[in-house]
Amino acid sequence: MSGPTPELPIVVLDALMPTTQRLVINRRGSTVWEVESHRGHFAVKLGYPIEATAEWPAQPWTALAPAREGAVLHRLGLDQVAYGEWERGTWNFQPWHEGPDLYRLWEPCRKQGSSIKPHTSVALGCVETLADLHVRGWAHGDVQPAHFIIGPERTHLIDLALARGGQVPQGYDFPFRGCLVHYEAPEIARSVLDTGEAEPTQEADIYALGASLLISATGWRAVEYPDDAPRPVQREAVANGRRRPVKVPGELGELIDAMLSHAPGDRPTIYEVGKALI
Repeated sequence: MSGPTPELPIVVLDALMPTTQRLVINRRGSTVWEVESHRGHFAVKLGYPIEATAEWPAQPWTALAPAREGAVLHRLGLDQVAYGEWERGTWNFQPWHEGPDLYRLWEPCRKQGSSIKPHTSVALGCVETLADLHVRGWAHGDVQPAHFIIGPERTHLIDLALARGGQVPQGYDFPFRGCLVHYEAPEIARSVLDTGEAEPTQEADIYALGASLLISATGWRAVEYPDDAPRPVQREAVANGRRRPVKVPGELGELIDAMLSHAPGDRPTIYEVGKALI
């Protein structure tokens, strides 16, 4: 985002009364802060609309995403979560989770000539936190390595703004228009190409988890396309199943290969993935 460094809205400052605050992410449509206060340790998210440019259409939904995520977290029964509106969009705060994400944790595995193998216990932690969501009837819709935080006691799955599975306030809802194409299942990519929208599913989450494990372990995307290809070209490659061979050794590689099956019905369920890793 261009312009001055954003500030936390007064409504959030009043609610949390921070003792320290740190801007973690500042990107088009959103900012994320780490905030400590007498109430605890929080992640604070602000959303605002993305205006149209020569390269990108306008994306007003980004202003609603924090409140939508807050509503989802409330439906899931999480404590210490609040959300609301500010002058440019919506906000939420939620507990801060300490630890590296999956991609950063497995960085040693990706180094040239490395003999370090991805640990199945880490993969199992990711599976267990996604299973917690699936058993409640929800699909995440935006599974990617950065959204698995490997904490000292358990793994956390974050960024649920696109999740589907229950009612959210109509004023904060918006259609699902896909996610990062690297982790998009073929049927999601095809639907977005054909209609501009799609419906997140648990089967698509399985594909995205497989793609996340693959890229974190090897540095390679599941599907081959040029790095600078436009999104429709990327999605066409995904929808057509132009997959790379999975080069992860052992049973984890076989499991990832099954998770990346083109047909949703051919993929294992989250419970089958967990059973294979135990």
